[in-house]
Amino acid sequence: MAKIGEIDLGKFPLLLAPMEDVSDPPFRALCKEQGADVVYTEFISSEGLIRDAAKSIQKLDIYDKERPVGIQIFGANLDSMLKTVEIVERSKPDFIDINFGCPVKKVVSKGAGAGILKDIPLMVKLTEEMVKHTNLPITVKTRLGWDHDSIQILEVAERLQDVGTKAIAIHGRTRAQMYKGEANWEPIADVKNNPRMHIPVFGNGDVDSPEKAMIMRDKFGLDGAMIGRASIGNPWFFAQVKHYFKTGEHLNPPTIRERVATAKQHLEMAMKWNGERVGLFETRRHYTNYFKGIPHFKEYRLKMVTSDSKEDVFNVFEDVLNKFG
Repeated sequence: MAKIGEIDLGKFPLLLAPMEDVSDPPFRALCKEQGADVVYTEFISSEGLIRDAAKSIQKLDIYDKERPVGIQIFGANLDSMLKTVEIVERSKPDFIDINFGCPVKKVVSKGAGAGILKDIPLMVKLTEEMVKHTNLPITVKTRLGWDHDSIQILEVAERLQDVGTKAIAIHGRTRAQMYKGEANWEPIADVKNNPRMHIPVFGNGDVDSPEKAMIMRDKFGLDGAMIGRASIGNPWFFAQVKHYFKTGEHLNPPTIRERVATAKQHLEMAMKWNGERVGLFETRRHYTNYFKGIPHFKEYRLKMVTSDSKEDVFNVFEDVLNKFG
């Protein structure tokens, strides 16, 4: 059984990865309904929270139906990160996750995210001080290293555990790789198999089929799989993996009716959370993915992403049901 502190996650939990502009409350709720065992917020800038930036503050919204839920923060300044912990605690997450893995230039250039992989002592110090500063479990998400020549994940994971980290999720690429090439899970398995390690070690990167999740579990022996890009527009992925684990068979892909119902539900939750105008706008990016692979769909997709009222979007959904359902 995997545990984060006292939180029991069950055997080989499936975790929804923190993804900017994707892992908002409506999407997390949909993934939770489909079997995600743990969800994370989008990553949140510590400097943004301290400045009271509206976008950062809004990312702190979490709901009881999501639990267990972790709020993920990033930064490289100790004072800022400690102040951020105090702000985050008010939202009452189940744990706080530190992002030491984001490869995006605007984050890395400030020494945060994967940028901190060039300064392991600072990475360990930040983690240690944050653990001391809160009673909430602290977890870490990181990468194998800055580049191929600087992979020290075995030592890094040990040091993070030794200062009180309760779980570690490792993406099987270096920062230099960004999202290119294949994720390498071997070094993650080495961390898991290190006899000194006793906290959960979750694998991340390229888990895009039930078979791959099973390989991560059975061949590599990891404690859980963190799912990122495979879930975008496909919250059913969690149910598909669990069904495969249980039966060895694939679930049928969602029907048009199920896709439309999920798209409607997503839009309604987004408008409730964010207001009609913003909710409509922010849900657009998901429509392309919900209806991916359906032939001759371009006309309907275009209408979905250009409609400016919920009535118009709901009318397009009805048209889709009539045409393809």
